[in-house]
Order: sequence, then C-alpha cells, then structure tokens
Amino acid sequence: MAASSFKGRFLSLFDYKTEKYIVAKNKKVGVLYRLIQLSIFGYIIGWVFLSKKGYQETDEAIQSSVITKLKGVSVTNTTESGLLVWGPEDYVIPPQGEAVLFVITNFFETPNQKVGHCPESPKVLGGHCHDDQDCKEGTMVVAGNGIMTGRCLKENDNSSGTCEIYGWCPIERKFKPQEPLLANAENFTIYIKNFIQFPKFTFSKSNVLDTTDNSYLKKCRYDEELHPYCPIFRLGDITRRAGYNFQDIATFGGSIGIMIEWDCDLDKGYANCHPQYHFTRLDISVSKKTIATGFNFRHTRYFKNAAGETYRSLFKVYGVRFNIMVHGKAGMFSIIPTAINVASGLALLGAGAFFCDMVLLYLMKKGTSYRERKFEGSSSKKSSADNSVEDRKEQENLTS
Repeated sequence: MAASSFKGRFLSLFDYKTEKYIVAKNKKVGVLYRLIQLSIFGYIIGWVFLSKKGYQETDEAIQSSVITKLKGVSVTNTTESGLLVWGPEDYVIPPQGEAVLFVITNFFETPNQKVGHCPESPKVLGGHCHDDQDCKEGTMVVAGNGIMTGRCLKENDNSSGTCEIYGWCPIERKFKPQEPLLANAENFTIYIKNFIQFPKFTFSKSNVLDTTDNSYLKKCRYDEELHPYCPIFRLGDITRRAGYNFQDIATFGGSIGIMIEWDCDLDKGYANCHPQYHFTRLDISVSKKTIATGFNFRHTRYFKNAAGETYRSLFKVYGVRFNIMVHGKAGMFSIIPTAINVASGLALLGAGAFFCDMVLLYLMKKGTSYRERKFEGSSSKKSSADNSVEDRKEQENLTS
C-alpha cells in the first residue's frame, strides 16, 4: 500500500497542470480589461520599440577626437602697444588646436615692466597702510604684486597710502574695457574637425563631408540645411546661435559651449548617422544675476634690452573661451533586448489580468458568486455522486 502511494506521488511529478478559466459576463470589467490591454500594447509598441528603440543594443562609450584651427587677422592701435597686427598665433591660446581654446577679443598692456621698487596698487586691500609699521619688510602682499620693503608711501602725512614693494614695476594700472579692440573678431572662423568611433559596433565617422573637392573647405560655412557637414563656423554665428551678440561678449569676455551630438541608428546605415550641433553660453546663470560674468586672465612677453636687462610686457586679455564637448550613442538590432522587452510586455499583460481579477472578485457586488466559481474546495468525505451532481450544476452555470 505504501509502495503504491509512493509510486503515485512520483508519477504525479510528470503531470501537466493548466489553469482553469471562467468567462465572466461583466461588461464593466471586460471594458476595463481591454483598455488595460490597449494601454500596454501602446506603451510597448509606441514608447519601448518606436520611441526608445527597445529592439536595439546600444553603445554610449563614444570615442572622440577634436582638432581645431582658427583663421582671421585683426589690427589694433593703442597708446601702450602702438600699431599691432593680430594673427591666429597671437590671439589663440593655446595655439595647438585643442577642444578647449581661448580667443582674445580685448586687452590692456602694461609695457616695459622691470624688477624694482614701486608702490603697491590701491586696488590691493593688503597693500594699504598708515605708517611704516603696516608694511612689514619681507612680507608678501596678499593678492598683491610683490614683497613689502618696510616703507609706507603716502602723498601727505594725513592720508593713507600703499606699501612699497619689490616686484615687477610699474604695476598694472586700473583698466575697465569700453569696447573690444579686436572688433572684427566675430568674422574669424573656427575649423572643428571631429572623429568619432563606437567600438562595440566597429563604427567610425567624421563631421567633415566625404568629398574629393579640395576647395570645399575653403568656400563652405556651416549651415543646418545647406551645409550640415561643413566644419567651419564663423565666431559671430556661434554666439548668435547661443542667443547672444558677439560684440557684447567680446568686451568683457565669456564662455561658449559647442556640443556635438551623435545619435546614430545603425540599422538605417552609415549615411543616416549625422552630427547635431548645439550652442550655449556657460559663464552666466539664466535665473540669477552674478558679478562673475566674463572671462579674462593675464600673460606676459619677456625680452632684453641692449644692456642685457630683462623686461616684460604684461597683458590683461579678455576674450571668448570655447569648450567643445562631444556626446553620442549608437544602436543596432539585437535579439536579446528585443526578447527582454517582449517578455516584459507579456508580464504587464499578466499584471493587467490580475488587476481585473481583483476588481471582479472583491469590488463587484456579485464578487462572492464569482469567487465560488473560480476557487473550488475539495473534501474527501463527499461521495462520488455528490461530486458528479456539483459538476453537472457547474457545467450548466457556465453554459447558461
């Protein structure tokens, strides 16, 4: 007897069990179920597959190289510097052609500085004094231009003065720019050559038009519609696309972001992978006013006179800093993400059926009746005759 029971349990492991379905003639729940199904199908087809391309494997590890080159000439004539001709080797910092570069549009020169003794600038708070005790010899002036010599230089005994320093003299004078000296800098052009690669798909491309016309780059200018593969941009057009006038930025300087976006659907082929350019100003806040707008820094040029004495010219330069940033992703059909998203959709359909079951069984007025038909209880004490009667009643109810 025990052996027979064990054999029955062992053989039951190979039984196939299927669910029992009951057709509920309830229009409200039926409409709700169809709406849930349509919503899930719309989400899967419209959002997952069409909008987000859920059937593709993607690669966002873009590898990029950016090379830049500027062209243009300007002439300035100032009291300190005289007549100067500015070429790319003069106004581009650094000159090597990197993804971040600075173009000088305005400057102020302090010429012929020599190491010696002179009064500290009144603009330096740490250099103010009332007597010699305020200028401790050998102390560096905080945010200043040299080392204190121990003397306080004043116009008269009743006024305050500034400490004498040992440094590059004369110190830089106060300067507030009124207009850009390199006024035609907006007509300078920048050549941005960008090579990208998606290693997962061994795909590479450039933002330069594939052509055998050697004169193409000499005469083209970037245009979204006419010349999307021309990598030459006029500086004035870049700031205009960022929403600003170049002359306004050129006076005090600024920072412009040039974003190159590559969104490539490789299922459509090589020709459908295009660069998209976006331009924005980075040195100001749209929502808040700030005193830190603009961009400037100082650099020097050293030389020696006939006697071998070292001099330098100090330049405070204003200009536009360009930051070239490259982002992108590529996608290609793959069976794995397709199967995963299809399986997720089927799971959502099952969740919809479960929700409708909860509504039908627990929120409807006839929920008790539906539960009795959906869930069966068994009792070993019932006779086979009773079971057959109940089976006949249930069959009549389902077909009625």
